[in-house]
This record gives sequence, structure tokens and C-alpha cells, in this order.
Amino acid sequence: MLLANLRLSLVLLLICGLAYPLAMTGIAQIVMPAQASGSLIVDEAGKVVGSELIGQTFTDPKYFSGRISSIDNNAAGSGSNNYAPSNPALIERTQKELAAFLEANPDVKQEEIPADLLTNSASGLDPHISPKAAAIQVERIAKARNLDPAKLNALIEENTDGRSLGVFGEPRVNVLKLNLALDQWK
Repeated sequence: MLLANLRLSLVLLLICGLAYPLAMTGIAQIVMPAQASGSLIVDEAGKVVGSELIGQTFTDPKYFSGRISSIDNNAAGSGSNNYAPSNPALIERTQKELAAFLEANPDVKQEEIPADLLTNSASGLDPHISPKAAAIQVERIAKARNLDPAKLNALIEENTDGRSLGVFGEPRVNVLKLNLALDQWK
């Protein structure tokens, strides 16, 4: 009986632990190779600069900034603090982020700031912001790069993805892709 159990365990280990994962990986590489490889974004030199799926932190005033991340956009462990709205740590962090945003964007009024610029996503990795969150940063970037704000607004429009399947979610802008497009202008 013990020998039969060991053989069954070994067979299941080979099937479930080796054959199935290899088959699924192979199928994914054939059917959707870009997604199976992490949806990587490469620059014009062919260097990997990030992933479409994971946010990055941009602090230079010449770039659009994305959502805040309590895990510093570290994909090794996604998640957020999951604080209640009344938690003093959340209130303190939000006030700090608000003050920093207003200092970097002096032309913006506090009540105009979209919530997605001051809040985490559930994973802490969201690479997207709303078109409004991108538009509110146009004046700062236009001044820093000496660009026409209308051109920046057109760039935001070009890089805005609509609702998934036309009905799910909200329009969104991938911050890394937007900043890469911005760098194309030089």
C-alpha cells in the first residue's frame, strides 16, 4: 500500500507540478507572447523600461506622476495597508501627499485634484490614472518643458485607453506609456 501511494504521489507531482505548468506556459507563449512575458515595454533602443501592468514612481516635474503606492510599486509583493478612512496614518499620508502635490502644482486648487492621485489602488501597483488626473498636471509639465499645453492635452488624448470591451471600467492613461511618448518629443 505504501508503495502504491508513493507511485501515485510521484505521478501526480509530475503531472501537476511539471507537465501542466509547462504546457500552460507553452500555450500562453504561442497564443499571447507579449502578455505571457510580462507585457514589457521597450524604448526605442530596445531596452526594457517597465511593464504595462506595474506602475512606476516619477518624481521629476517634467513627467506625469501616477498613483501613490504604499509598497513603492514593488511587484514582489502587491497590496496596500488597507487602512480605514478614519485611520490616523492614512489621514497623515493623504495630507502629506496632498501638500506635496499642491507644492509641485501651484496652479491647481485642492478641490480639483482627482482622488486617484492621492489614493492607492488595491494592489499598490496600478500603472493607470484617469484622464483628469493627467490633465491636471499639464500646466506643470508645460512650464518645465516649455511646451504648449494644448499639445500635452492632445498627447493625453492619444494615450487614453477607453473602457474595456466598451463597457467595463473607466477611461485610463498608462503613466509610463504617456511619459515615454512625452520623451519622444524631446
